[in-house]
Amino acid sequence: MKKIKNIYKTIAVLLLIAACTDTDERELSFLDSMSAPANLEMLFSITQDNTGAATITPNADGASTFDVYFGDATPDPLRIPNGENAQHVYAEGTYDVKLVAYNTKGDATELTKPIVVSFRAPENLMTTIENDAAVSKQVNVSASADFAMMYEFHSGEAGVTQPVATANIGEALSYQYADAGTYTVQIIAKGGAIETTTYSVDFEVTEILAPTAGATTPPARNDSDVVSIFSDAYTNVTLDELPTGWSASGFEATTIGSDNVWKLTNLDFVGMVTNYANGIDVADMEMMHIDYWVPEGVTNELLVKIVNTVDGGEDVESLGTTVTGSWQSVEIDMANFDGNLANKNKITQILIDSDGVAGIVYVDNFYFYKAPSSVVTSSVQDFEGAAPTITPFGDAAAAIISNPDASGANTTATVVEFTKPTGAQTWAGATLDLTSPLDLTNFSKISVNTWSPKVGAVVKVKIENADASITHEVDINTTTTSSWEELIYDFSAAPAADYVKLVVFFDFGNGGDGSVYYYDEINLVNDSGVVASLTFQDFEGAAPTITPFGSAAAAIISNPDASGVNTTATVVEFTKPTGAQTWAGATLDVTTPLDFATYSKISVNTWSPKVGAVVKVKIENADASITHEIDVNTTVANSWEELTYDFSAAPTADYVKVVVFFDFGNGGDDTVYYYDELKLTN
Repeated sequence: MKKIKNIYKTIAVLLLIAACTDTDERELSFLDSMSAPANLEMLFSITQDNTGAATITPNADGASTFDVYFGDATPDPLRIPNGENAQHVYAEGTYDVKLVAYNTKGDATELTKPIVVSFRAPENLMTTIENDAAVSKQVNVSASADFAMMYEFHSGEAGVTQPVATANIGEALSYQYADAGTYTVQIIAKGGAIETTTYSVDFEVTEILAPTAGATTPPARNDSDVVSIFSDAYTNVTLDELPTGWSASGFEATTIGSDNVWKLTNLDFVGMVTNYANGIDVADMEMMHIDYWVPEGVTNELLVKIVNTVDGGEDVESLGTTVTGSWQSVEIDMANFDGNLANKNKITQILIDSDGVAGIVYVDNFYFYKAPSSVVTSSVQDFEGAAPTITPFGDAAAAIISNPDASGANTTATVVEFTKPTGAQTWAGATLDLTSPLDLTNFSKISVNTWSPKVGAVVKVKIENADASITHEVDINTTTTSSWEELIYDFSAAPAADYVKLVVFFDFGNGGDGSVYYYDEINLVNDSGVVASLTFQDFEGAAPTITPFGSAAAAIISNPDASGVNTTATVVEFTKPTGAQTWAGATLDVTTPLDFATYSKISVNTWSPKVGAVVKVKIENADASITHEIDVNTTVANSWEELTYDFSAAPTADYVKVVVFFDFGNGGDDTVYYYDELKLTN
């Protein structure tokens, strides 16, 4: 058989090559991307005359020809082109029919199915007829019987040629009715005998008039990036009127499962009032989103109108071609709403409209939004509630325990302890089962808080679909020892899939040595809208002006501990000698005012021999008449860490001085501190 396949494949390719000439510039590169045939099927039928004359109808995606092996004493297969069938006379018995499908270049895929040839009437006919849970007016049918090869489904519809569908015995079929109602349906089981066996029943075909599940949950967004009218995912604005007294629609706030939705009946238009004083401001929003669901038969165009009654104007936009039977998510560019609106800062009325009267419309997740202006996260697992399933492998051990070091970047109550004992495999890890697939459409990264006794240990994170046929993995090295740090993994290159498993490997590539690691707080991360941080002083070039005070000393020196988060060449050494003031510090002159229009925070890399020491950062305008200061405590000793200061509440000013105080509030004790890499960030 293998030789036959190879010969066929060679001939097919040679014929294709012969058909291509230099002059017509055609090529065979398309062969490289041609897939083998898929979704193979065989439909069996047999004449009811005790002759055993059977028909085998093959089908497959991407197939050009088929070989049919009848499974009896017939020595050779029958080759037929796609679209034709094979006929064969069988003696009574059960046979394994094998189908081999070939594509144009000779790649093959096989399928084997049993066929029962009997001259006895089918017996023990068992049937199932059900309305489909998701598709309106669709019935799903299956049948099994002894001595049967296939069955027919008769729908009971007047004026429709019967049977409407056939299937192999033991297999299922689906049929879509034109109208709901009660029909006398028949299932007729057939074998090789003259006699057949029939099941008949009056069956009610139902129409789905409401969604069976809620709409897809919207992605997490920062409050500043969304103005929500109605969604369980966000904080909704207060509506003064819903529906308005002048609406022409039935309105019901109801639920689908646990999801809150609006049900609109006989919809001409339904209005809502935000407030007539100032309205709501959607001027900075870039898109409008709305989810709707309508049953089959509703074809009305749906529209959304926004109105500014304060400054004047209104505009209406269509939701596009109406699609029935499933939730539809519609995105409209807010630029389309310009119309004759004076502005979009004071939207007082919003209407959901219909072209004509729409019988039933469900609405959910109605909001305005813009691209993320800062990091957005969505929790995957924090190990604080019901314990998830974690499966260690490669001789590793994993358990959820109380946080042994609730400090720094991770002060939560419970974490995962991962032990890699002596002798554990280099690839030892732990698999976390997720309750729902990772949303890598709205998020491209995954963050994990980790604790490692080693600097430079590879922490691999791998994501898998259910059967691990699709995976993607990313490696990051630890940068600190015996303290928590957040590692962020970029999965933007992961192929599309439903990833429902997350695997963590510590010290990947090295065998176990008894080390214990911890991890926690697994989050999806979207930082696409984040403006890159701006380093305004790294002490690497021309020396800036630094002025110590309060009996402190400050100097730019070579980095005494080029490790962890700060491996730069030069840093500031800050000494607080015995007798120095509690408020001793050092002032850095900045060459240009700090850009707090674009950024809201300042980060500083610090090194302190003390945990819990207050590091105050103060910003000043030129004459120090306007200032703002923030305190942050150190969380590690004798190693670098990045401290971030939120200056979003600072009054508007041209800030040209940054003052750093170490161990603020305590007098000097000859302690030496270091700082470096001052950045503006969000």
